[in-house]
Amino acid sequence: MTTQPLLHSLPLFPLGTVLFPGGLLPLRIFEVRYLDMIGKCRKANAPFGVVSLTSGSEVRKAGADAESFAAIGTLATIREFDSPQSGLLQIECVGTQRFRVRDVELQKHGLWVAEVEAVIDDVALEIPDDLQHTASALRRLVDTLEERRAEQGESVRLPIGAPYRFNDCGWVANRWCELVPMQLELRQRLMELDSPLMRLELVSDLLARTGISG
Repeated sequence: MTTQPLLHSLPLFPLGTVLFPGGLLPLRIFEVRYLDMIGKCRKANAPFGVVSLTSGSEVRKAGADAESFAAIGTLATIREFDSPQSGLLQIECVGTQRFRVRDVELQKHGLWVAEVEAVIDDVALEIPDDLQHTASALRRLVDTLEERRAEQGESVRLPIGAPYRFNDCGWVANRWCELVPMQLELRQRLMELDSPLMRLELVSDLLARTGISG
């Protein structure tokens, strides 16, 4: 299910990763097309869209394959911004709303813009008893990371941001999808799933296979 069109002329950032709602994404930006895009988004307090590359590379290179990307992505809002030197930005974004690309245009300076519509948010769903181990393992991981940060200081970056929702199927599934090594195509398919319960069930299988949780 989708809603009415969410945004027109949404700037897109095709990346070799998948951004999930609630996920954190640090970026170092030096290409002119994205420096300009991020500057405008920050000034307008507006999001941009992160889409997963299916061909081409994040950085434009002569002779490289043309960029193409998945039709479903996630809005990113800037929550940290730093410009350590001219021509370089370091930002951290948080994923918010999933969207579906309905129309796309490549502008002359190399920036993709799209008309998109929102993909319905995951339904809040309590984790069933047989999948509680996925939440317990994630809680232990977060506790360990927070202890390490307390020992080593603020320079230790946590890959998971508060508020923590260890009783929610979609939130727990999304965090594991970001953390468990897997092929990009599988990560994208998991993000696109309408059912947060199905996503968590598949994540549980992955955790069992990797020995993280049984």
